[in-house]
Amino acid sequence: MSSTLDSLPPALAKIVQRFQRASEPKRRYEQLIWYAQKLNEFPEADKLPENKVPGCVSQVYITAALDDGKVVFQGDSDSQLTKGLVGLLVEGLHGLTPSEIVQLTPDFIQETGLNVSLTPSRANGFYNIFKTMQKKALECKLDLPS
Repeated sequence: MSSTLDSLPPALAKIVQRFQRASEPKRRYEQLIWYAQKLNEFPEADKLPENKVPGCVSQVYITAALDDGKVVFQGDSDSQLTKGLVGLLVEGLHGLTPSEIVQLTPDFIQETGLNVSLTPSRANGFYNIFKTMQKKALECKLDLPS
């Protein structure tokens, strides 16, 4: 186990391990499709410009809300593989505080082996989705009464 894995939140570490067990790119893609299917239905009303992830070839939407101090994300994409990346991040970041999310770095994608399988535009999309989720988590934190 690498030190990177040890520093990840438990849900994210579990996802990384799941991808590490999928040795061929085809299996990794199947995993992504599975995450896409696990996502909750995204409300059509939330498909607004302010929820759109910039810099993605696909249409990607992310919303974040605070539930008892923890960030709850919702997301969607018109591409199944990108939707899988969204699903992976929604599950991996679920139940973390805004501060915990902001402190994460997207390096864990290397641990999954996905960075090798993804096209450059999808890998770039992953980073944009991740950064948007961090930004939304921070906005949740800023909305808290001090």
